Amino acid sequence: MKPFAESCEINKHPILEVLKDVFSGRKRVLEIASGTGQHAVHFGRALPHLTWQTSELLQNHEGIQAWLAEAELPNVLKPVALDVDDENWPVTSFDAIFNANTVHIISWPQVEALFAHIARVIEPGGCVCFYGPYNYHGRFTSESNARFDEWLKSRDPESGIRDFKAIDQLASSHGLILTGDIEMPINNRTLVWHAKQT
Repeated sequence: MKPFAESCEINKHPILEVLKDVFSGRKRVLEIASGTGQHAVHFGRALPHLTWQTSELLQNHEGIQAWLAEAELPNVLKPVALDVDDENWPVTSFDAIFNANTVHIISWPQVEALFAHIARVIEPGGCVCFYGPYNYHGRFTSESNARFDEWLKSRDPESGIRDFKAIDQLASSHGLILTGDIEMPINNRTLVWHAKQT
């Protein structure tokens, strides 16, 4: 049985509208933390010019592969095992990276490791696109985000909604330049960075 996330079903359409623009000239996308695989199938079908590389912790591969097997999309590749805690990732050289809803469910040291990994695999001039909730000026953008943050911390005190400025400063320290901060439905944002040209 395929895994299913209602949030993916809700947000896949508005995210796709952003990706149509920011990934229009791209060729190879690494999706970090593909979750159920729903996003990969939806985006891969709608953006056939892209080769979409899925990735996840090994225990989640079976669910992703169930979605991919049903969709039979030649441009969406089977998941590779990626873990932010691993020193090395078994992937290299992508001109685009996509991630949804990860930085608030892992610890800050893991967020730092995530960006260090991204800096190693993104090509010069490549595009990095993150979707999810963010705080601004140390404040929640909605009461629902504040409640969500409470829930996150109840399951893991080191998790929680990150402040936009802290995330952007971390990205900048790895040579990523912010080129977009896009308002999305249900109090989320899509952040877009481009890697510096060498």
